[in-house]
Amino acid sequence: MAVRRDHGGQVSTGPVLYQKLALWDPSLGSEEEEETETLELVIPNSWSPQDSLRRKVDRLPGAWARLVAALLLLAVGLSLAARQLHARGDPTGSPGSGAAPPSGHSHTPGVYHRGATISPAAMCSHLGRELLAAGGNVVDAGVGAALCLAVVHPHATGLGATFWGLFHNGTSGRSTALTSGPARTLAPGLGLPSALQTLRLLHTHFGRLPWPQLLTGPSTLAQEGFLVDTALAGALAAQGTEGLCPLLCHSDGTPLGPGARATNPSLAAVLHRAALAPTPDLAGEALLRPLLRDLGLQAPSVGPTPSLEPALQLAVPQGVLSTTRSPSAGPELLAMLQAALHSGRPPPDLCLPLPQTPVTPVGSVLATIDSSGSVLLLISSLNSSFGSGHLSPSTGVLLSDLVAAPAASAWACPLVLHSSLDDTDADVLGLVASGAPDVARVTTRALLGHLAGPQNQAQHWQHQGPTQNTSICGQGILLQVAAHAEHAHVSSIPSGCCTFQGF
Repeated sequence: MAVRRDHGGQVSTGPVLYQKLALWDPSLGSEEEEETETLELVIPNSWSPQDSLRRKVDRLPGAWARLVAALLLLAVGLSLAARQLHARGDPTGSPGSGAAPPSGHSHTPGVYHRGATISPAAMCSHLGRELLAAGGNVVDAGVGAALCLAVVHPHATGLGATFWGLFHNGTSGRSTALTSGPARTLAPGLGLPSALQTLRLLHTHFGRLPWPQLLTGPSTLAQEGFLVDTALAGALAAQGTEGLCPLLCHSDGTPLGPGARATNPSLAAVLHRAALAPTPDLAGEALLRPLLRDLGLQAPSVGPTPSLEPALQLAVPQGVLSTTRSPSAGPELLAMLQAALHSGRPPPDLCLPLPQTPVTPVGSVLATIDSSGSVLLLISSLNSSFGSGHLSPSTGVLLSDLVAAPAASAWACPLVLHSSLDDTDADVLGLVASGAPDVARVTTRALLGHLAGPQNQAQHWQHQGPTQNTSICGQGILLQVAAHAEHAHVSSIPSGCCTFQGF
């Protein structure tokens, strides 16, 4: 069963199989028409197959009639079940596997007919996929995966993190930038949390599924427990457990290792309260009130100010580039790309010598895409590994130490290349990087590598995938997603850093 909203805002349930994921837009009014053919495969109409069978067997005597009717009904039931399973695709959702479409052809890993999610944690990629399969759009999948990462990767992101994002609507061709607003200080060295307000704002404007449905998976993971993966275990081993016990420690105070089970019931309670909040501000209150009690502080005079605004754009011969506005690194990114494309060659200093110590915040990235060309790129950061290292007992949240305004957003520069503002069916490429010494240069290098690919882009996507051979400057993660020829493509550099799931 899937959850849908009608044009009046009412929620209804019913078995729905989406042919193409398209972002909900009340002005379009065409989604029902696109679904009609598929729905006829899985939802019986007012004519029932039993009616036809009954007419055929009424002429047979007694027991024979009942036997033949039973056999025929069994055959019809098996046939409908087979067609339904065939239309839904691969129910296993195994990482990196493309479900075979109705025509029977298959794809290489990372290529899907409908949509996909890619993130640093396998369980969060799986959650994003499940939200897509439940009838959600890329915003639902991305927000759900981001909340999942807030639970299972507290070293890199969380409800105390700062978020930036870029959403491209494949239906309208419009790109929207998401920001948490200026970094604000809750107390010396402690950042004011804004993640819940920011993600709730994004979902309110562009999501399709009910807000509580997005929080069910993350809150269940926090309450019932999750397995520590190698990324979290490595961060714990490097950081130590000071300030993190008992959340991420054994009873003897040693850090949890890979495969150990961790729980965070206080965070589960926060997510449960946030699920009931009708507005973005009230979603934030679910965390802020118990947090202030923990710290013995009064409510700040100015709260978080997340916003959605038109993306910063640059027209280039290859299409339209969209990114986030200042104070992110988006303007720097576009300036570098414009200079490189104008000169016809990349600037000589795209890969600078690596500094001895990291100069950009520790962060997390994820991306969701559907085959219609809708893309959501999300970046978040606590600044340092485990942020301030201050764990709030009542909330299970680690607060950020990202409070220095001048450099607070130099790590954020998601990028979307859309071939034409007038052609909503044109190819779309999304790039988002994190953790590198200079993410704007990394993203510039990746895009130039894509544009330097074969002129025959259909052949390029079929045989090479999205810029698979692009090198990345320094230590970091680069996610690449694209919509091409009614397929969704996802990949990462390094190739094993992130997992993807689609259908």
